[in-house]
Amino acid sequence: MFTAPSEPSGVPLAQQVMHDSGPLFVPQQPRELGDEVELRVWVPESWPLRTIALRTLVNAEMSTSVLSLDRHEERGAWWRTSIRMTNPVMPYRFCLISDGESVPSYAWLTAAGIQPWDVSDATDFRLVVHEPAPDWVDDAVVYQIFPDRFARSARAEVDAAGRPTGNHVPDWAHPMAWNEPAAEGGTLNGTQLYGGDLDGVIEHLDHIASLGANTVYLTPIFPGGSVHRYDASTFDHVDPLLGGDDALVRLSEALHARGMRLMLDLTTNHTGVTHEWFQRAQADSNAPEAEFYSFSSHPDAYRCWLGIPSLPSLEHSSRLLRERLLAGPGSIVGRYLSDPFLADGWRIDVAHMTGRNGAEDHNLEVATTIRQTMRDIATRTGRGTWLLAEHGHDATGDLQGDGWHGTMNYAGFTRPLWAWLSEQDSPVNWLGLPMTTPRIPGWAAARTLRDYNAHMPWPSRLHSQNQLSSHDTPRIRTVVGNRERHLVALAAQAALPGVPTLFAGDELGLQGRNGEHARTPMPWEAIAALDEWRDRPAQTALERDIDPVILTAVRDLMALRHTHEALRRGGLQWLHMGQESMTLLRTHPDGNVLVHLARAAHEPITIDLRLLPTGDATTLLHALGDVQWSSEDGELTLQADTPGAALLALPARNAVAALASTPAPGDRHH
Repeated sequence: MFTAPSEPSGVPLAQQVMHDSGPLFVPQQPRELGDEVELRVWVPESWPLRTIALRTLVNAEMSTSVLSLDRHEERGAWWRTSIRMTNPVMPYRFCLISDGESVPSYAWLTAAGIQPWDVSDATDFRLVVHEPAPDWVDDAVVYQIFPDRFARSARAEVDAAGRPTGNHVPDWAHPMAWNEPAAEGGTLNGTQLYGGDLDGVIEHLDHIASLGANTVYLTPIFPGGSVHRYDASTFDHVDPLLGGDDALVRLSEALHARGMRLMLDLTTNHTGVTHEWFQRAQADSNAPEAEFYSFSSHPDAYRCWLGIPSLPSLEHSSRLLRERLLAGPGSIVGRYLSDPFLADGWRIDVAHMTGRNGAEDHNLEVATTIRQTMRDIATRTGRGTWLLAEHGHDATGDLQGDGWHGTMNYAGFTRPLWAWLSEQDSPVNWLGLPMTTPRIPGWAAARTLRDYNAHMPWPSRLHSQNQLSSHDTPRIRTVVGNRERHLVALAAQAALPGVPTLFAGDELGLQGRNGEHARTPMPWEAIAALDEWRDRPAQTALERDIDPVILTAVRDLMALRHTHEALRRGGLQWLHMGQESMTLLRTHPDGNVLVHLARAAHEPITIDLRLLPTGDATTLLHALGDVQWSSEDGELTLQADTPGAALLALPARNAVAALASTPAPGDRHH
């Protein structure tokens, strides 16, 4: 068996010098140029440090300073320095000069850990003054709904066989009874109309809220030529199949009355071939809308998304297009964020492709234009909104500027957890690659979780979605193959930095072999029968349809996240990366949470808590599976006999509370 390479420094993670971007180490994030930002570094006594220096870049030129010793503790010391925000993005790292033979004499501490050699700037910590996502995003748990497959309301019209009927059913649709299976092929699945609507969402808000979810994200709601609606025929009104504009207003009002929020989905990269803009562009090459698209030969040869003729690409070199679609309160973006719809954010479909065509690249311009529209609306109304980019691979290069707040973090969350928790010899496609999902050791998954995410600013990571599956992927239950590993995946989703995002049905353990098959209707009859199930033997027909254990775990874990500030807003330190397990610490001045995730049984792991910037008392918050823990004389031992997880509370040290109350020099925001 290929075994884990050692940490580059040769020092166990829990004994290393520590800094992260959370509030324990960066007490106050900058808000504007000129702010002075305090930085703190924890040095355990086991690391014989001689000097620690800060290196940052000011106007792209290297600037350095030596940290000062702030205070000693029993098993370590805090060091302190500060950075003045001269530029909108300030990268920084720490140089460690040490004595002794147990640690490197020369090393760099970056967001990717400690490296005992010179490394590029790519994984430097970053401070940014770009306006962050609104505060509510830090506390969000998102519930993603594919509207046609979620729920029919009492308003829905169906025939005697239970299939949608009425004047609104389009010619392309194949009406389906709610319990008929969804096709695995995209073409047929896209025309299978089950009849879910927005009033159906309203009727099931109790279920959504019971999960701890406080934000509903809807895939597109505009009319199109399919049930997925990524082929919009207009952006000017909500699809009558979903209840029209009035239904969206009713849903928005119902959510906001509960203190919940609404997120919508917009295709800025393309429209459908039946879109009114494209119809005008095809009919008249001199029409204003003709510049919204790129025709090589008018009217039938045009650029389209991935070569699919039904999805003509939008050309963001057109100023008029940006005015109509993106810029200002009267644009499509602005209209649905404003009264009466009052959406709280946009998820932008294939955001990474938007505005990119050969030598042209308007992607950042698109993102910053939407952000400015959101900023203008916030100034006028006081309502902060969230801008999220879909991106299936490396999004980090698009997250450095004043554009997208975050991304759907497939590369930095979904992929590593899939590859760690997948079944052996999994038949599931590897998220678009021409192969099935690999099975990798825990240390490899953990290094992806650490090293990939080190390339993005911390606010971008906190404001990105962490999804185990979505309407575009197989279901997580199908990926991992059983309940035990599904529970481990849920614990990771509740514990890691980012916004937990549940795809409707994942809380029930529903299966899905690909993105289309995953778009199965919600089994509301089975959910309603849960109370009866509790008094019956296991493996009834109901349990084969849904998994009540997963439902309970989702509720418990998301409640835990809402209770503990460290899980929502805390920093992240890696403590152990093993073959079958990984251990991490979410750091926060109000108290820390240690998280242990086990894919399978493993031998005991011992962590000396006295070397961490925490107290060494431990309190069990939640456990899944057969994971054992014990603490004696400041040493924590973790062991597992099955897949599982344990979350333990660790108090802040007394000195940390004192540090947290000490204003940083010149910090105007304390």
